[in-house]
Amino acid sequence: MSRDTRWRPHDLLRLRRLQQFDGEPAWLREAFARAPYAVVRRALAAEGVIAIGVRGAGRSQRYGTWASADDIENVISPEVLAHRSPAGERAALPAFAALAALQSEADGPLRGFVWGPTGSAGFELAAQVPTVSESSDLDLLIRTPSKLAHEDAVRLLGHLQALAQRAGIRVDAQLETPAGGVALAEWAAGKAQVMARDARGPQLVADPWAAVRGDDV
Repeated sequence: MSRDTRWRPHDLLRLRRLQQFDGEPAWLREAFARAPYAVVRRALAAEGVIAIGVRGAGRSQRYGTWASADDIENVISPEVLAHRSPAGERAALPAFAALAALQSEADGPLRGFVWGPTGSAGFELAAQVPTVSESSDLDLLIRTPSKLAHEDAVRLLGHLQALAQRAGIRVDAQLETPAGGVALAEWAAGKAQVMARDARGPQLVADPWAAVRGDDV
């Protein structure tokens, strides 16, 4: 299995071509021609191959497939997109207005974190094609290589929930931990175990910063 760290889950890849596989949906080729980008998804892959997700026009148009590393033209991480703005009147959409509020907070609770937008907002900022709608959520990735204290998680979640209420949308944050992706809301809730998602699938862990899978040792 590949251990290549040049691309990570939620990175957006610009591809020069999309390999064809049996059973792909009818909308796939048109969507890729419109925006030749795909998101890196959490799945095991052979050396030189990346698990990707392709986004279509509608919420139901999502397709998981594979790309060759040789077809990657550019890699855009969520943290790079944290410093971008949408074009023109698109900035008034609630998801982008919420993102702009976070970008302007020099002393906000995200200060000191490496973070960025994912989902539809991240895709539009990378591909520069209209993707976000009036009802789109703002999805965020927050990199937390070191343990996030429970009280800090509660404070951050409260801030994001207040922002979401003002914007009239959901703001959904995921922590990127050594054990995989963990929902900020789950960690802030103080549960005995939280769901961590990595390439080998989801697992319940008590501490995403201490968990080690048996096949890693």
